[in-house]
Parts: sequence; C-alpha cells; structure tokens
Amino acid sequence: MIAFGPVPSRRLGKSLGVNNIPDKVCSYACVYCQIGRTLRMEIERRPFYDPVLVFEEVREKVEEAKRLGERIDYITFVPDGEPTLDSNLGVEVELLRDLNVPLAILTNSSLIWREDVRRDLLSFDFVSLKVDAVSEPLWRKVDRPHKALKLDDILSGMIKFRESFEGKLVTETMLIDGINYNGELERIASFLSRLDPDVAYIAVPTRPPWEKWVRPAKEETINRAFQLFAEALGEDRVEYLIGYEGNAFAFTGNVEDDILSITSVHPLREDALRELLRKGNADWSLVDRLIMEGKLIELEYNGQKFYMRRLRSREPR
Repeated sequence: MIAFGPVPSRRLGKSLGVNNIPDKVCSYACVYCQIGRTLRMEIERRPFYDPVLVFEEVREKVEEAKRLGERIDYITFVPDGEPTLDSNLGVEVELLRDLNVPLAILTNSSLIWREDVRRDLLSFDFVSLKVDAVSEPLWRKVDRPHKALKLDDILSGMIKFRESFEGKLVTETMLIDGINYNGELERIASFLSRLDPDVAYIAVPTRPPWEKWVRPAKEETINRAFQLFAEALGEDRVEYLIGYEGNAFAFTGNVEDDILSITSVHPLREDALRELLRKGNADWSLVDRLIMEGKLIELEYNGQKFYMRRLRSREPR
C-alpha cells in the first residue's frame, strides 16, 4: 500500500502519506526509529515503484477522501525508509502536481549533498530536514549512518539547498534521554542560525522506538534546546513536537485497509485505533483477528499501547 491516510500531523494538519520506499531501506539506522531496524542500508538512489502506480494510488486516496468529506492539507512523502533514495522522486512529484494539493517531504537529509537530490527537493512546497547533531560522534551514535556518508557534506548540502528553495523549510531535532548533549545544543543552534529555517522543531520520541532503551529527553534538556534555538532564530520560529498528534485519522471506506496502510508507517495508539474502528462501524474483534493472523502487533511505550503492522523490520532480533 503506497498511499495511506489522511493522518493527523503536528506539522502539516491532515496529511495523505506516500510510502515510496519498501520496508526498510534507509541510509540511517536511527536508535529512535518507529519503523524498526534497517534491513538494507543503502545510499545509492534507485527506482522502487512505477511512478504511474504511485500517482494512481495517491489519486484514488485523494478522491476517496474528498467523497467522504475528509480534508487533505498536504500529500507527504513519509515512507518506510529514506524517501530521497527513490530515483523516481522527481517524476512522482511532477505527476502528483496534477492533484492540486501541496506536496511535502520528511527527509533525514543524508543525501542532500547530491545535486540531483537537491533538484528533486526543490519541487516540494514543504521540506523537513533532520538535524539531530552537527558533530560526528553524536551523529553516529544517534542516527547511525551508512559508513560512507560524511556529516560535513550533508550540512553543506543543507546550506546549498536553502539558498535555492522557495517553499517552507523546517528542521527537526530529536532529543532522547541518556545522551550527553554537552555543547552540542549550542553547536546545533549555531548551525540553525546559518541555515535559517522557517521553523526549527524540537522533538522527542512519542511512539515505540526500535531500541528499547530510548526514552524522551528530560524537560531541562528540551527547555535548554528551546532557549538556544530561540536565541538563534527568534522565539516565534521554534516549536515543540513533543505532544500527541490526536486521533483524527481518516476513514476512507475500508477500515481494515486503513488500519494496515496507516500502521505500516505510523503506529496507532489504542485510543486512535478505537476511534478509527468507530468511524468504520467495526469493533475490537477486527483488531484481535489482525493480531491472530499475524498482520498486526501490539507494543507498549511510556504507559500507552500502540498497534503496528507486522513487517520484517519489526521482527525481534
């Protein structure tokens, strides 16, 4: 299932997701990833799906959402891996423009040093870049990148991209407990002042991460980051991504398909899943059946139950 949602997004309102990368092909193996472990660590771009298939699946979802009165604020590339690994990305964006919905992409920034990647990203209305660290040791500890990647090239690529991009540029910095951020938050703030994003988001893990030890950063760390980023950019350009996005997940006609497509990239909290079942006139027996059939798994994080599609990246080591 390439298209899913619309789902509530803390950055984008109601977002129709595009899953243009299979489970789980990525250039990073972030400790906090909600998808699971990276199955194929890659940095060379290649095609994954036929661009026409991507377009048709998204078009059908857009039409279903409109028919059911569901709002779509953005079509967002947010897949089971790094979206810019897709060499057809530029073609897919060109096709999707015909749907007259703003286009967004959430990227880990790892390939932005490539001119062809920057060119593809220029076609979007909204681009989110990951900036978890600007020093090599912390970057390797948290984001666990492909060994051939170079952080300096990535940071330089972001600056080059910013010089040409006319859409909305945001950054996201994930803060986790157990990491020594001594001096790093100051260094990130200094980089952000050069990059000059429209908004710098400060995030913590809110869904079950792959590494069991990962927990949200302490309040004092989050507040310190806010103060430093606000000094660099202005308080009105720094926002938290530390709360729950809500339960406004769209029902698009088939509740089982909706559950499986959404949970393939977006773990559903129990209350959100119950609300989606209500919209589809279904009860919890459907969830029990999907778990029994091995299609869905139940996880717990920070005292909440979450439900995720069973994929190879989520199988126990």
